Amino acid sequence: MTFDYILKSISKIENISLPGQTSQFKMVPPFRQELVKRQGENIKNAKQSAVLALLYPDAQNETHLVLILRKTYKGVHSAQIGFPGGSVEDDDESLEHTALREAFEEVGVLEKNVSIIKKLTDVYIPPSNFFVQPFLGYTSVRPQFVRQEDEVEDILEVKLFDILDDTYVISKSVSTSYKVDVEVPAFKLNGHVVWGATAMMLSEIKDILKATL
Repeated sequence: MTFDYILKSISKIENISLPGQTSQFKMVPPFRQELVKRQGENIKNAKQSAVLALLYPDAQNETHLVLILRKTYKGVHSAQIGFPGGSVEDDDESLEHTALREAFEEVGVLEKNVSIIKKLTDVYIPPSNFFVQPFLGYTSVRPQFVRQEDEVEDILEVKLFDILDDTYVISKSVSTSYKVDVEVPAFKLNGHVVWGATAMMLSEIKDILKATL
């Protein structure tokens, strides 16, 4: 899909109502509600974070979206695929600023080059007790990506066409703390399986773009 086509559709994307959980729940793991239930009162004190879903053109003017593969570490999001983003810091002026700051830190995207199209539906992540606020944005030229070596294992440049194509939606078998080998919906993108909160956010982006392009 050409980036020029995306640019012509910006106003439609800005004005469309968010499909919200209707879209997100298409990619919800079957054990999510159990995890949310386990958190109980902790949800009221959930931490805040923000991520950036960035659209941009490649050299052939094909639209891409950037994802990252996180480093392997002792944490719940070790070696997972996600959007550039992270926790709110005291100096952040807003959640939008958090998303832009983190995108610069993790993949080198300059804040001045990013135009935010709209705020998407937030997602609660039970294992880490975070509310994640996604923002959809674009930049008119391909960024000169710079990987944050201590946190990012790889930068994934995904064709928007692949995200919109239903054949890239699969099922993946995962293990959980209370069940083993549960089938979860996922995207297969650039050879990686994307599931959980990132897949939920991608599902809303997919439905918004399909309704406006």
